[in-house]
Amino acid sequence: MERTRHGHCPERIRHGQKDRNQMTDHNAGLMAFVRARLDEEERIAREAGGDSWRCPPEQPGEIHDRTGSIAFSLRTHGYDGHIARQDPAYTLRRIETSRVLLDEYAEVAALDVDRPDEGFASGRAVGLGFVVRQMAAEHAHHADYQVKWLPRFSH
Repeated sequence: MERTRHGHCPERIRHGQKDRNQMTDHNAGLMAFVRARLDEEERIAREAGGDSWRCPPEQPGEIHDRTGSIAFSLRTHGYDGHIARQDPAYTLRRIETSRVLLDEYAEVAALDVDRPDEGFASGRAVGLGFVVRQMAAEHAHHADYQVKWLPRFSH
C-alpha cells in the first residue's frame, strides 16, 4: 500500500479514491468514444471548408461562404437559416469547447463511480461525467455506443 514519507496513507487512499492516473476501463472507453466522434465531426467540418456560412436575407435559400460565393442553395423555406447557423466554423468551435470539457473530465474520471465520495473532487467528477455521458448520448445511434454510458440521474 502506498504511504507518505511519514508512513501515513494518503488522504485519497484512506477514503477509497483511486489515483487520478488510474482510470476504469468504463470511463476510458467512454472518453475514447466521445473523442472519436469529435474527431469525425472535425474531419467533416474541415472537408466542408471550415468556413463560416451566412444566409443573405435578399437571397433566400442561398447559403454563402465567407467569400460571398454560394456554398449551396435550398429552395425549402427555413432550412437555409438553420444550415447556415450550423456552419463548419461553428462546428469547429463547438468541438473545441467539447474537448476542453473532456480534458477536464480526464483529470478526475477515475473518481466518477456509481457510489462517489462526498468531496469536491468526486462531485466534480460526477458532474463532468454527466456532461461527457450527454455528449456520448448524442451518438447513441452509433454502432460503438454502449448503453452503460447512459447518463446517471439522481433524485
